[in-house]
Amino acid sequence: MESFALHSLSTTTTTTTTFSTSLYTRISLLHRLPKPLSITKSSPSIPLLSTIRSSTQKPLFFSAFHTKNKTIDLKFRILALDTKSSDNPLSDSSEKPTPPQKGAKLIPLLISVSIGLIVRFAVPKPIGITPQAWQLLSIFLSTIAGLILSPLPVAAWAFLGLTTLLVTKTLSFTTAFSAFTNEVIWLIVISFFFARGFVKTGLGDRIATYFVKWLGKSTLGLSYGLILSEVLIAPAMPSTTARAGGVFLPIIKSLSLSAGSKPGDSSSTKLGSYLIQSQMQCAASSSSLFLTAAAQNLLCFKLAGELGVMIPNPWISWLKAASLPALISLLVTPLVLYKLYPPETKDTPDAPAVAAKKLETMGSVTKNEWTMVGTMLLAVSLWVFGDAIGIPSVVAAMIGLSILLLLGVLDWDDCLSEKSAWDTLAWFAVLVGMASQLTNLGVISWMSGCVSKNLQSLSLSWPAAFGVLQASYFFIHYLFAGQIGHVGALYSAFLAMHLAAGVPATLAALALAYNTNLFGALTHYSSGQSAVYYGAGYMDLPDVFKLGFVMALINAIIWGVTGTFWWKFLGLY
Repeated sequence: MESFALHSLSTTTTTTTTFSTSLYTRISLLHRLPKPLSITKSSPSIPLLSTIRSSTQKPLFFSAFHTKNKTIDLKFRILALDTKSSDNPLSDSSEKPTPPQKGAKLIPLLISVSIGLIVRFAVPKPIGITPQAWQLLSIFLSTIAGLILSPLPVAAWAFLGLTTLLVTKTLSFTTAFSAFTNEVIWLIVISFFFARGFVKTGLGDRIATYFVKWLGKSTLGLSYGLILSEVLIAPAMPSTTARAGGVFLPIIKSLSLSAGSKPGDSSSTKLGSYLIQSQMQCAASSSSLFLTAAAQNLLCFKLAGELGVMIPNPWISWLKAASLPALISLLVTPLVLYKLYPPETKDTPDAPAVAAKKLETMGSVTKNEWTMVGTMLLAVSLWVFGDAIGIPSVVAAMIGLSILLLLGVLDWDDCLSEKSAWDTLAWFAVLVGMASQLTNLGVISWMSGCVSKNLQSLSLSWPAAFGVLQASYFFIHYLFAGQIGHVGALYSAFLAMHLAAGVPATLAALALAYNTNLFGALTHYSSGQSAVYYGAGYMDLPDVFKLGFVMALINAIIWGVTGTFWWKFLGLY
């Protein structure tokens, strides 16, 4: 998804690994490790358990650790290893760990600030734009540049932008902080807590394991089983990153290792590479299928409303429009990858037995799991029918979280330690507040008017303009590390351009939102789930870029062709 950080998930679950306690307690992403799995110090190619940082800080760097017999090139892998631990087989006592960043990175800071200053003082203010609006735009552009260049963590940089708004008297305190009461932002925050409940109770793990047991006799069947389980979980677990790191990656790693497919090794192509690539690509379509399947969907919905695009009965409308192209994409993607990126192991007769053994180890469904099931069914029902009975989506989520707290499935410490939720609240609210004021002060309408004139000069029909704008919105994502930052920076502007070009409003808003999910598998840094899957060590970087681009084109064909007829049938244009 959205590239949300998942921090401090409980690490009390007993595992059969032989990592030291100091290493294990540093693992902040995975609540449960795959069972059975035994890793010793002599293993030259262990699976690396990865963690994720904020969406706007690319958690990417070159590194190489040495073992006795072999150097493992981790390239851009995301590490959560205690390099000082004597039990760490990849540690090198001669190499000092890099200290954490303190203060701002000078070059990104200068570039980000310079962009705002140039717009404010060097670029002539257009006729029809007030000095206040132009100053707000310059601060907004500087903030967006910081999202891309990361001179500071995203929330810290957003706070500096907020402070600048107040110091320069561009906005009043009340106006600058108005988005902190935004319903959609709080719905996103609560979605993090739901995701933690799925991981903490083990419910997501259990559901996925059942599908492996039922469909896992072949590699292709195994892939479809994992994908079907994600589709089932997605509407009630609104974080693609949480699903990837907390549920599916541990299962895929366990199955791959049991088949002799190891990360960072020539054996990775036996099974693990295909399963991870298939799951990563299909996560884009499963997140597109439901409004509540990813946090960025909710943000797109909110920003569309800011521009006057109101979608009635949003949960059902979203599902209806996405259903046919998303389901076709989910059916086609594993087959295409099976041809383009084939696994060496075609049959996995032992997978159902491994899954059955794991289910036996997990025991019967616990009280907390049943509570989680009931609460999520209630929340999804209220999301679907809430409009009819006068219960907003955020209130439905609050009811669900209250039940989980009252019955002890989650405690308040779980919520407090979900740092990514509070981090998201801080910087999302700043960005949404700025975007909202840009609309109110007429900047967005001025921009859309300029684009409209240019499109008219090219004599483009609205379908042609729709295609050009959608493609531009998609491929510009190569510049962004994460989906949420992309939405906050560009969704409103691109939607305004669509409207100015005469594209039907609901069609434009939904298509951009679906695109936001589809480009999540474009690169290893394009979303939180992509970073998680790449960090497992089963995919080479050139394959990630190549297959990301190829599958982007295939999805464009599927969604473009299918959507043309389906959306016409639904009356979207």
